[in-house]
Amino acid sequence: MKKTGELSMVFTFHHLKVDFMGNEKRVLVPTDFMKLKQLIFDWQINMEKNNAWNAVFWCNHDQPRVISRFGSDDKYHKESGKMLATLIHCLRGTSYIYQGEEIGMTNPHFKSIEQYRNVESLNHYQILQDKGMTKEQALMILDVHSRDNSRTPMQWDDSINAGFTTGTPWIQTADNYTEINVKNSLEDKDSILYYYQKLIQLRKNYDVIAYGDIKPLLCEDKRVFAYGRNYKGQKLIVICNFYPTTYEIELPYDFLNYKCILNNYKNEAKAKKIALKPYETLVYCNL
Repeated sequence: MKKTGELSMVFTFHHLKVDFMGNEKRVLVPTDFMKLKQLIFDWQINMEKNNAWNAVFWCNHDQPRVISRFGSDDKYHKESGKMLATLIHCLRGTSYIYQGEEIGMTNPHFKSIEQYRNVESLNHYQILQDKGMTKEQALMILDVHSRDNSRTPMQWDDSINAGFTTGTPWIQTADNYTEINVKNSLEDKDSILYYYQKLIQLRKNYDVIAYGDIKPLLCEDKRVFAYGRNYKGQKLIVICNFYPTTYEIELPYDFLNYKCILNNYKNEAKAKKIALKPYETLVYCNL
């Protein structure tokens, strides 16, 4: 595609339908993790084969907040936010960050239909009830899938309306803005924001992240997303525990000649057998 000049980059949304039932999103079903792996790897590998280029992303104005969707917006907020960032931003392609993603903004978890604004949400609140759901059940679906989840004001600080405006915003801020905001993130050296800065710097320092080929690892594993990258002798290994429980894996690598260049816990495991902590992520590069 790049060779013909028809398109310079492709945005695919298939990986953001893995918590749908078919193409129907107004249901509550578990995330199909294996389908997520397959879709991301298929697009990565086949785009590379055809000299094409991916946009890699989790969030936009039509998608729920990724930490609430695939991670933990309470107990493992930092850990899951950093893991999800690593998984997507170490892939081949151009990475995108949607406003608020870099500080770990979550779904607002509105309690009333009056707090929603998107016409699709308002319409389906009634449609779902017409199909036999209670108001509470309909609200639960909006809490998970509504576009409004990503459209709340940017959380700058802990002042009124999260510092977004002194007026009345079109839609309310999430209640957690006093904890999750830019001001607090800048004061916390272990914040998700500083972790995103490290990811961006790594992409500048290691050409393998932007340009390397991709090799899926642990393809049949139902809990871990892992892959290798290779470019002009530079090798990268990315390991992500997608779940909130400790999990042991074994990789067919000798890590003696690798260094850990990024992780979201303080340990730097270098054995073939690794006991991954909840939502742990590790990035290794050869020396």
